[in-house]
Amino acid sequence: MKILLDLINNSSKEELVWMNGYLSNIVANGTMEPASSSATSVYSPTGKKITIAYGTETGNSKRVAAELAAKAKKIGVNAKVVSLDQYRLNDLTKEEYFLTVISTQGEGEPPTAAKKFYDHIHNNGFRLEKLKYSVLALGDTSYPLFCKAGEDVDTQLKRLGGERLVPIQKCDLDYDTDAHTWFETVLKNLNNNAVAPATVTVSPAVAKKANTKKQYTGTVLTNINLNDKGSAKSTYHIEISAEGLEYEPGDSIGIVPKNPMLSAESILTLIGTTADKNIIYRDVSYTALELLQNKLNISHLTDRVVKRYASVTGQEIDVPVSDLYTLLKSFPLKDNTQLEEVLGILNPIAPRLYTVASAPAAHNEEMHITVARDVFEINNEERIGVCSAFLGDIKVEDPISFFVQKNKRFKLPAADKDIIMIGPGTGIAAFRSFIAERDATGANGKNWLFFGEQHFATDFLYQTEIQAWVETGVLNRANVAFSRDQEKKVYVQHKIAKHGKDFYQWLQDGAYLYICGSKEPMSVDVEQTILEVIELFGGKTKEEAVQYLSQLEEEGRYSKDVY
Repeated sequence: MKILLDLINNSSKEELVWMNGYLSNIVANGTMEPASSSATSVYSPTGKKITIAYGTETGNSKRVAAELAAKAKKIGVNAKVVSLDQYRLNDLTKEEYFLTVISTQGEGEPPTAAKKFYDHIHNNGFRLEKLKYSVLALGDTSYPLFCKAGEDVDTQLKRLGGERLVPIQKCDLDYDTDAHTWFETVLKNLNNNAVAPATVTVSPAVAKKANTKKQYTGTVLTNINLNDKGSAKSTYHIEISAEGLEYEPGDSIGIVPKNPMLSAESILTLIGTTADKNIIYRDVSYTALELLQNKLNISHLTDRVVKRYASVTGQEIDVPVSDLYTLLKSFPLKDNTQLEEVLGILNPIAPRLYTVASAPAAHNEEMHITVARDVFEINNEERIGVCSAFLGDIKVEDPISFFVQKNKRFKLPAADKDIIMIGPGTGIAAFRSFIAERDATGANGKNWLFFGEQHFATDFLYQTEIQAWVETGVLNRANVAFSRDQEKKVYVQHKIAKHGKDFYQWLQDGAYLYICGSKEPMSVDVEQTILEVIELFGGKTKEEAVQYLSQLEEEGRYSKDVY
């Protein structure tokens, strides 16, 4: 074991992939023929043409697809990479080798960019008799519908007559090794022009990962509203203590909220069921109150759940319904014999992730988070997000359970590297963590922060801390934008454009670039402005600016944590 661990610890990712393929060959074929020195030269399906289509929300699937295509081209495989939102759907019936890399969003849904493709294969009766395919599904085992979109695509391509090159590979957030191992197996089967042997199965490591996240039980130390009186927003700063806490700046905290007691009791009253009635849900016995308050998503029902409810109760539901109480009231159960089956179709409450706002070096065994009260409308009725309401109402000294979600792609660089941080709204959380860590550890790299909110007087989150970091020189530069303090709205992207020359020079000098906060429209608008800055001050064309930013991303110098 010591020899094996020494070998693993001193091997590169490519060497580990090669060893995996070599050992798989020994197990499958009982031969120890020496493999060549190159990981990819074992398989040489030269001349084959494959399509690698990706569906992504955060960019991970795109990055993986590009890496795999580059790997294929090195050994003579003609690999075409295309986003599923740009893929010509009619080409699918003409494909011979088709690989798809797809992530899962929300309640098991495909990414927005993959929706047309997803609907196309599910709603059309064509056949794919000549297709050989495989699916790489990216997901997060913290969520109950892990890799569901990838599973759906894999199942449907098979139903349409496609032939699996290799079984679906489901990957958790640490997907690099599994993705490259899957692709090595694909290449081997391209070389053999045969279906993968029955012994090739989904990586057993995936199944284990679902239970590997350490669960902490902490105590709430502080819960304060960072917004002043008169603000249109409520943003909570919550501090939690827990023994043995392990995390890094850039990581997230995962919390499974509880439904409001009033909501659970209202449903029990409506259906005439006692709180202590025992109900079996996914082979475990709970009381009805436990299920409705602590286990089931009763507030934001997916279309899939509503359709299954209609099927179970034999009713036609032709109006939008978003919560269980409204569904039960508008389309009642015939009798309580249907109750257990109806509760069985509901999804578990999914954990919510919040980027940590604290730093291990500065805050000891504490974790801080920044939570905006999520207020929105459904069918002209105001609603509040389940988890933001739960956390907003949590009291000091209340217990709270959570896990740490690692984010290896959103990390501080070496202490001597410069960083540019763009984090309006609750996006400031990640950079409070970054700056506090650099301050506590004495990092000598320069730090530049862009922050934005609605009003200076009421919405300047962590104002005194940011000002202190500027005064003490921890923050070398700080630019703030308060959109509603003047007639014409000013956002962080306007500040970036204003200081574009220096911004570009920092990038040229090796600075690492980070964006954290809302995905749309913020991160889209900010990235567009950054491209314009690169184009203007770098003397580049639009295409060259895009390539410049892509190169930063490939080098690990451009990272986003958006939601």
